[in-house]
Amino acid sequence: MAARPARTPKAKARIEKDTLGAVEVPATALYGAQTARAVQNFPISGLTAHPAFLDATVRVKLAAARVNARLGLLPRDKARAIEAAAREVLAGRWREDFVVDVYQAGAGTSHNMNVNEVLANRACELLGGRRGDRALVDPNDHVNMAQSTNDVVPTAIRLAALELAPAVLEAVGELAATFEAKARAWDGLVKAGRTHLMDATPVRLGQEVSGWAAALRHAGRRVSEALPELAVLGIGGTAVGTGLNAQPRYRALVCKELDRLTGIPFVPAANLFYAMQSLAPFASLSAALRTLALELLRIGGDVRLLGSGPNTGLGELRLPPVQPGSSIMPGKVNPSMAEMLAMVSYQVIGLDAAVAAATSGGQLELNVMMPLVAHDLCHALTILANAVRAFDRRCARGLEADRERLAFYAERTVSLATALAPRLGYAAAAEIVKESVRTGRSIVQLAVERGGLTPAEARRLLDAARLTEPGRR
Repeated sequence: MAARPARTPKAKARIEKDTLGAVEVPATALYGAQTARAVQNFPISGLTAHPAFLDATVRVKLAAARVNARLGLLPRDKARAIEAAAREVLAGRWREDFVVDVYQAGAGTSHNMNVNEVLANRACELLGGRRGDRALVDPNDHVNMAQSTNDVVPTAIRLAALELAPAVLEAVGELAATFEAKARAWDGLVKAGRTHLMDATPVRLGQEVSGWAAALRHAGRRVSEALPELAVLGIGGTAVGTGLNAQPRYRALVCKELDRLTGIPFVPAANLFYAMQSLAPFASLSAALRTLALELLRIGGDVRLLGSGPNTGLGELRLPPVQPGSSIMPGKVNPSMAEMLAMVSYQVIGLDAAVAAATSGGQLELNVMMPLVAHDLCHALTILANAVRAFDRRCARGLEADRERLAFYAERTVSLATALAPRLGYAAAAEIVKESVRTGRSIVQLAVERGGLTPAEARRLLDAARLTEPGRR
């Protein structure tokens, strides 16, 4: 009979209290009773607060402590201890104590209290006390002074989004610049145009790629245009927008303090009730990210299509090989970076759908779906920045044009006959196209035989390079 495994001794715990009573908290934890309850209540995903959202919440607490001390409402020693604790967290310490699941009680009360409790307990230690000594530093009365979850969380989402968005804009700008450089380098390369995935009139590869660059520039502008409203803060509205329990000067002073901490010029919302009720600014940013994702899907799909092959696809572009493409087919190389970009783009579209639905889910004075919006918006910003940067550096910059393949298709597209329509008429040109498709003979040959053109006229009229510029031939 096998021996029983040795029993692991139960971890030591301490007892903390909240308004519902006593709660057992791990002895080594910096968090307290309300966080412990949240851990028990919400074992949902194993996902915890996005680092940018956590840092943003901590910055709100730091700014509030400074302002409340300046207003004479929070004792200076407690304020300094809270600030010191906050700076430790911002420096990367105590991260293991932020344990509340992303999917939690509405509005983010559990997240807010997790931050309050960690900062309060660490501040107690810095003041020479013990964890859980609420008389020394209380998570509600001191760390959360003049605040509510209802104004802290939307403020923190704004700060987090404004911290993360520049990386997206930088990555998109760099990818656009990569395509702009490719467009210049490839401006002389004529290729077959394709519409409906069928032959169309010629286009230069540089022209086609310039469209990708322009699409990215426009998508980046849409993201930029969604950011200014995020710098308008509802902090100081407390529970419902009335500012109850917050000193009248608190709002403006906290905005200035957050400006000092982040370098972003924040201003108080003109209407706190709007700021408390509506998540529309987040929906606007999310929608701009969705539009960017749609463009990335289209462009990445074109890269995959133009690079398909090597022998049985279009093969007009050569993609840099980044890894073997098959566990069974030797030598196979796949468009891995474009595939990754597509996956991230699909995910961003899904995240936007959740943000949009959550934005419509508010009632009266509050939208309680803020934890979902915080996570999904931060996640979308993070993965988009990383994906675009990786696609640019590992794929776009290494793209090469197959000049022979481009010329081969450019000379054989049956839509060269479009240039014949002004001369022969649409119907006659269409007959030439059908004969070319049926027999495999070139449009130039048939233009001479059936259109009455001289060989020189036909070659001049149907020169693929000349057909990439506007005008009648």
